[in-house]
Parts: sequence; C-alpha cells; structure tokens
Amino acid sequence: MKSWLLIFMALVGFGAVAQKEKPKNYRKFDERLFHFGFMLGANSSGYSLSPKVDAYQQYGLKGMTVKSQPGAQLGILTTMKIGTPMVRLRFIPSLSFQERVINQVFVNPADLEKDILNEERINATSLDFPLMFQFRTLRLNNFAAYCLVGGQYSLDLQSQQDAAQQFDDPFIKMKKHDVLGQVGAGVEFFAPFFKFGIEIKYSHSFMNGFIQDNTRSSLPIDKIYNSGWIFSIIFEG
Repeated sequence: MKSWLLIFMALVGFGAVAQKEKPKNYRKFDERLFHFGFMLGANSSGYSLSPKVDAYQQYGLKGMTVKSQPGAQLGILTTMKIGTPMVRLRFIPSLSFQERVINQVFVNPADLEKDILNEERINATSLDFPLMFQFRTLRLNNFAAYCLVGGQYSLDLQSQQDAAQQFDDPFIKMKKHDVLGQVGAGVEFFAPFFKFGIEIKYSHSFMNGFIQDNTRSSLPIDKIYNSGWIFSIIFEG
C-alpha cells in the first residue's frame, strides 16, 4: 500500500510542476451539468478486527492478524455539477471482488510448544453504491487535483450469513449489507475529448459486520469492520 501512495504523490508532483502555459483541452467540460464515464480499479481489502477481552483465558487465542489481499472492481460513473465546476456530486455503482485472510493462533493443549494455526479466507463479491462529493482545484492548463468525501452502501452477493455451519470445517460469517465512509484524492488530465483521472480512496465501515456463530473460529472475536484501499483509473466524457 505504501508503494501506491508513493506513486500517487509522484504523479501529483509531476503534474503540478511540469505544466507550462499551453492551450486548454476540452474547454466546454465545466459548462455541462452532467458527465458520464467508467472506472477500472484495484483494491486491497482488509478488516479492523477486535478480539474479546478474555479471548486467551476463555478460548486459548494467543494472537489474531488480518492479511489484506488484492482485488479488482469495475464501475459506471455519473457526475453532476453543483453550482460551480469546482464542486460535483459523483455516483459510481460498481462490482467489486475482494478477499481477506484472518490468521488465528491458538494454544495447543496437547503440546504447549506447538501452537495451533487457523487460517480463515473470506471472499466477497459486492455491488457497491458510493455517493461522494468531489472538490476540485482550478485547472492548471490541462491538469487539476481534487479530494473526495462521502459514503457507500455495499451488498455482498457472496455472503454466507444464512448458510448452515459445517461441523468439520466451520467458517467466519459476515453480514450481507454494509455502510461505509470514504475519503480520497486524485488528479485529472484533460484530453481533447475526454478527461482521464487517477485516484486513491480509503473506506471504513460504520457497522460491525461480524456474525457470532459460536464456532471455534468465531467465539474469540468481538467485532469486525470492513476496510480497504481503492486505486482507480477513471475516464469521463
């Protein structure tokens, strides 16, 4: 994730410094009320996870970590100018593919020197509906920068919240519905007939998405919140 941030900061710096006075492309872009386009993105999804206070004493849990996994998404973009070209309302219904891995370390009652390792791999295929405010700078020739703030409703099409547990292979359940807050920033480059953008966003859930199902894997867990980074390339006309 740090490499993404470094690349993004380098692009912003290069775009701002390298611009010299030249003719503006797509001059009528800011005159239109609505614009449409599409988004291609990659994500790194994780969890903000909280174990129970007595997880070690009650369940022998020595440690628990979340490993973020790469994913992808595709969306259709609609933006609307709000009074001034510098403020826009943006809606990007998207299909996203995500994966997280929860690693748990339990005490082994048979051999205290050899811990029991448990890996829970959780996949999600979500319909996302983010609605965000975009605050843009004035154009510098064919370059502009912006920040984003808003929220998102997500529907996990792959959720197993209603699935029956398997006795010999239990799994961690997450809720199908979620509401998240999002913040982000990006840069835009104006071509003759379209606008090309690069952005990065961070999202974090407002809701505890964890379902306690009284299995060995889930009993030590108190709360789980969805979180993640999204890197997007946007074409808008």
